[in-house]
Order: sequence, then structure tokens, then C-alpha cells
Amino acid sequence: MEQEKRICIHTDELAECARELKAGQSILLTGTVYTARDAAHKRMTAMLDAGEALPFSLKGAVIYYAGPTPAPKGLPIGSCGPTTSSRMDVYTPRFLDLGLKAMIGKGNRNAAVQEAIRRNQAVYLCALGGAGALAAQAVRSMEVVAFEDLGCESVKRLQVEKFPLIVGIDCRGGSLFSV
Repeated sequence: MEQEKRICIHTDELAECARELKAGQSILLTGTVYTARDAAHKRMTAMLDAGEALPFSLKGAVIYYAGPTPAPKGLPIGSCGPTTSSRMDVYTPRFLDLGLKAMIGKGNRNAAVQEAIRRNQAVYLCALGGAGALAAQAVRSMEVVAFEDLGCESVKRLQVEKFPLIVGIDCRGGSLFSV
């Protein structure tokens, strides 16, 4: 049995490539990714409600649901595994409607998120849970860009190279989680 080759994609090309991706495909993602979990999503939503600018543009952005640990000496980041994505489902349709192109996490998404993925021609990517050290190997640089007081849950800008991911939900309704 021949193993399917992983597709290399840059985050700058993700908006165009998303329409071609299919649930179950393996990809290697390179480019800019922002980390944001529950607390950061709540603050960003409050900022939007108040008419304030977000700490980064959602237009074409990729958000990784992760709270990286502190970096060991000589490395840009510590363990950086995905958190359960469904905790962000309440915020996600709005973010997708504002231009978010991809989310990275683990686990299924609710029907509203799946519809917003289709409507916005976006994609949900899955990272391997329990393999935070493996994910950290793809990170080339890390910078805190917002909410430093949240510690590991602050928003960080990561530069990743060949981050191994699987398409969990594609923009045509395909899903790894469908039975």
C-alpha cells in the first residue's frame, strides 16, 4: 500500500488552497500561526464588541488552539500541543466570518462551526494530541503579541516550518469525525 504524500502549504496560500483540501489529507504547514485559547478568545470577542482593533488581523489568519509551555534554553518554545477545539466553538463562527481561514486543534467541532467553515471556505486542521514536543519541533520563532498577563494562554505569533497536520474538516463538509 502506497502512503499518501503530505502536501506542503504556506499560510499565505491557505485561502486559495483551502478549497482543494479534503478531510483526512496530511499536510505540512509553514508560515505564521497565532496561538489563542479560551481566555484569549473571550478577550478578543470583548474587543470586537467594544469596536476595538484586535491584536492581529483575522483576515487570512491561522489560529492554533494551544498554550505553549516556557521555552527551554536555546529553543523558541516549550511543549506546544493542541487543546480541545470545541471550547472555542462559541467564538469561532464570528471569527471565521471576519476572515479567519484555518484553526488548528483536536477533536470535533459543532454544527455552527462546520457551517461557518463551509460558508467561509476555511479549513479545520488537527494536530496530534499528546505530542506537544513534536509540535514544538516545527516552531522556528515565537513572540507574545497580546494578553501577556494570561501566561501560557497569551496570544503568540509563531513561525512554523513543516508543521505536520491532518485536515479534520474541509470546506465542502467533509469531516474526519463523521460516522
